[in-house]
Amino acid sequence: MDLDLNGKVALVTGAARGIGRSIACALHDSGASVAFLDIDETLAEAAAAELDSPRAMGIAADVVDLDQVNNAVQAIADRWHSPDILVNNAGFPSDGFLTRIDVEDWRRVVDVILIGAFNCVRATIPAMHERNWGRVINISSRSHLGNPGQTNYSAAKAGLNGFTRALSLESGRFGVTVNAVAPGFIETEGMLALENYDVLKQRSIEKSPLNRVGQPEEIADAVLFLASNSAGYISGEVLHVTGGRYS
Repeated sequence: MDLDLNGKVALVTGAARGIGRSIACALHDSGASVAFLDIDETLAEAAAAELDSPRAMGIAADVVDLDQVNNAVQAIADRWHSPDILVNNAGFPSDGFLTRIDVEDWRRVVDVILIGAFNCVRATIPAMHERNWGRVINISSRSHLGNPGQTNYSAAKAGLNGFTRALSLESGRFGVTVNAVAPGFIETEGMLALENYDVLKQRSIEKSPLNRVGQPEEIADAVLFLASNSAGYISGEVLHVTGGRYS
């Protein structure tokens, strides 16, 4: 299996911690030069610095702001070249039942996930088209199937799946594949910090055919495969990495 990414440049959003950080590290370990992009510049730079590598850089941008995204992509191009691989990982839940959730909480969740993906693709895909090679990998979620208290997050992730499929149809003729990875319950720092983490974990284990929760590295492995030449004939797909859990 060809997972060699030497010479490739990758941009991972929301890469300062959790799943995004694991993805960025996996791409780096396979030879890519990687930009750890996050809204928090200090955390982004710290995550990249831990690799102590000339092929890692931390950079700050709010993915909802197209100007900031364009500036970040230009900085990456100035150091290496425009990204060959884009991983749209930035996103977060802000839970609440529909009748109680604040409009701004709804909007921010949807904007970061959907407008963020749109902005990052707009800033990077023209160069992929020109090179006739590229990978766009969107981090979706099992929540696209629907979770109570997550109408905003579920809607945004379902929208991201539609975005994935439509973009794959637009960009295939340019040698660009577009796929999504939909994680299940993944044991990240953010999940561990939740007050009801133990309850959520036990509920997930009970519903999982594998009888355990997932780790960030397991999402990174799926992304690494989709970014590689070995996945060159896979596009428009949503890969569920949920331990077999769909409900």
